[in-house]
Formats: sequence, structure tokens, C-alpha cells
Amino acid sequence: MVNPKVSTRPAICYRPIRPSDLEILERIHVNLFPIRYESTFFQDVVHGRDIVSWGAVDRNRPDGRSDELIGFVTARIVLARESEIVDMIGCDSSKADQTLVYILTLGVAETYRNLGIASSLIREVIKYSSSIPTCRAVYLHVIAYNNPAIYLYKKMAFKCIRRLQGFYLINGQHYDSYLFLYYVNGGRSPCSPVELLTAVINYVRRGFKSVTARLLYKNEDTKSTRSRWAKCKENHSLVTATHNKRNHAVQCTPSGSDYDCV
Repeated sequence: MVNPKVSTRPAICYRPIRPSDLEILERIHVNLFPIRYESTFFQDVVHGRDIVSWGAVDRNRPDGRSDELIGFVTARIVLARESEIVDMIGCDSSKADQTLVYILTLGVAETYRNLGIASSLIREVIKYSSSIPTCRAVYLHVIAYNNPAIYLYKKMAFKCIRRLQGFYLINGQHYDSYLFLYYVNGGRSPCSPVELLTAVINYVRRGFKSVTARLLYKNEDTKSTRSRWAKCKENHSLVTATHNKRNHAVQCTPSGSDYDCV
């Protein structure tokens, strides 16, 4: 287990990951993650092959290893139209160059946690993504049981937009994943707050009109029913009064919503 000594006053600095970081980068990944990454992944990270990265170091480490990684974040630029979240970013199909930044891995050595290092590394990714005019969002996956990571992303205003069943397969067992998203450069959900508010208002209006229509219909129906019953009673009284003379039977029989007097 990587267990660097923490100075009483750590001086955390951030820099790109370099080829000289290969061994420690692999070691920290093995110690922190249940998923095993292939060697090609680490080679791509340290040589910057389609992957951008930042490393954290403590310039005040008492053991003299002031340039050794104690934390890292790796990410990749992907085309928005080819991503799994294309439906969540209001992507303009006419702009084929729109991109996203996908965070691949994020980790901090155990003895250096709770110092704000992970938050600073994420901010580096957000700042980088914001500097790319075509980028619309930063997104990532986190395993469902990693509560500290989930809390961190929510605290940093990432939106949890989806739960993916059985996303991870670890030692023969499936685990769910949460998909988190952070918008940059005007990227937004297809339904903006204004659009959402408008939709809610229209929904309420339609509901109000529907209820009003029902009440009016019920009121008119009640009046009509009363009128028919009154007419029926009036005819019944007239017939009853002349029953002995005309020997005419009278009945009031409901038929649906109408009433016929025979």
C-alpha cells in the first residue's frame, strides 16, 4: 500500500503526469481500485496518448520524495455525438465537432485524503474542459457503493443523471454505476429551467381547464337532470289527477343519463 509520509504543513502542487511517474501511477491504481487496468492504459497516460492527466505532489514531504505522485486524475476527450450522454446535453446535430471530457480515473493516496486534493484535481479538469470551445460537459461513472465519491461529485455540482444496472463486472460480480455530469461552455440539458417551468405551467393550465370543464359539465348535467325530473314529476301529477278518468299508467324510468316519462 502506498503510504507516503505527510508533513505537518503539506505543500500540494499539481502538474502533468510524466513517463517517470509510470511505476507509482500503476501502484496507486492497484491499491485504490478493484478494477485492473492494462499496461497500455498507463503507457497512454504517461505519454499523453489521447489522455490528459494531472498529478498531485507534496513539496514538503519529510521523506524527500517531493515530486512523487500522491494523487491523480486522468481524462479523455470524446465526440459528443458518439457518447452515451448525447441525449442529455442538448447536442446540436448540425455541429459535428462538439465534444465532452470523460474522467477515467481519480484517486488520492489514503494518508493524503480530506485535504481537498480530489476536489482540486476535478477543478483542473473542469478548467481544462472550459478552455475547449467545443466542449459541452464533463462526465464520469462511479460505482454505486462509493459513497465518499458520490458525495464529492454532488458537492461539486455534478448532476447524477442515470443509474446503470450491472455496469461494472468485478471478480465475477456485477455492480451498478451512477453517471454524473457537469455542464460547461453553455452545455445544458435538452430541457432548460425556463423550458421546464413553461412545461409545468402549461401542464397546470391544462389540468385546471380540464377540472373546470368537468365541473361545468357536472353542473349543467345536474341542472338538466333536475329539469327532467321536475318535468317528469309534473307530468306524473297531471296523469295521476286524471287517472280515474283516463285510466293511463305513468312510469319514470332512468335510461343512461336521460329520463323518459311514459
